[in-house]
Amino acid sequence: MPDFALGLAALGRPAYINLGRERALPEHRDVDAMRRACHAVLDAAYAAGVRRVDAARSYGRAEEFLAEWLADRGHRDVRVSSKWGYAYVADWRRDADTHEVKEHSLDRFTRQWRETESLLGAGVELYQVHSLTDDSPLFGDSELLAALGALRDSGVRLGLSTSGPRQGEAVRRGLEVEVAGRRLFDAVQSTWNVLEPSVGPALALAHEAGAEVLVKEGLANGRLAVDPPRRVRELAAEHGVGPDAIALAAVRAQPWVDVVLSGAASPDQLRANLAAREVELAPDAMAELAEPAERYWATRASLPWN
Repeated sequence: MPDFALGLAALGRPAYINLGRERALPEHRDVDAMRRACHAVLDAAYAAGVRRVDAARSYGRAEEFLAEWLADRGHRDVRVSSKWGYAYVADWRRDADTHEVKEHSLDRFTRQWRETESLLGAGVELYQVHSLTDDSPLFGDSELLAALGALRDSGVRLGLSTSGPRQGEAVRRGLEVEVAGRRLFDAVQSTWNVLEPSVGPALALAHEAGAEVLVKEGLANGRLAVDPPRRVRELAAEHGVGPDAIALAAVRAQPWVDVVLSGAASPDQLRANLAAREVELAPDAMAELAEPAERYWATRASLPWN
């Protein structure tokens, strides 16, 4: 069965769109408070056997917090992935109009890889394009593709992450990209949950092709934990766990999943998420909960940063 990685989207900056996050973090979220919160969840994850951590350049100071934690704790068995393409622009303000800006360009890749490498060095085993879409300029940028190929050839695995109602198209097109006669991307990180399962067939194809499949947003940015559908509540009661564990158990039940990301914002949230390890569900246990992809992503876009 797939196991968990800890995603740091909710822990590297003072505001994010995950519902339920505001109750898990201190009200005063200066850099030191968020550093302590991030390290506490990293400690809890390590104690629970989680050995993979996922960050991004746009997650505020998540890479910095992770690098400090690794150096202080001395762990050598943690596998680190990060992402480039979005830049964090909120200047640590929870009320900023814009929190992150995407750009898939050679300049953005070159600068952000340099920043990631300066913090995490050789510890980065997987570097992903953040939110690749099937119409991204990356596909036609020969200089950018060559630079990505050079990083791959240096020993860093490359992957892509996806978001939006056309995730399947992005996954399929991304896995077709070759540089110097070799497939460029060997990992895919996509949003899949019982409300938005539309990318599932593309992820199954990716898995069959030998790409590692990581699933993010298994809780639908907290919707499945804070206001779960009745079927999720029923299964939670039946198994003696929280609705978050049921939602993540549904992710783990998919035969093409290699890694399930937890976006926990506190040790308690993480422990509740990890209870999914003890729950076995059929892959189609909650198939009736699926929403139209366009509606799901419109709802996600309306979630407030808090």
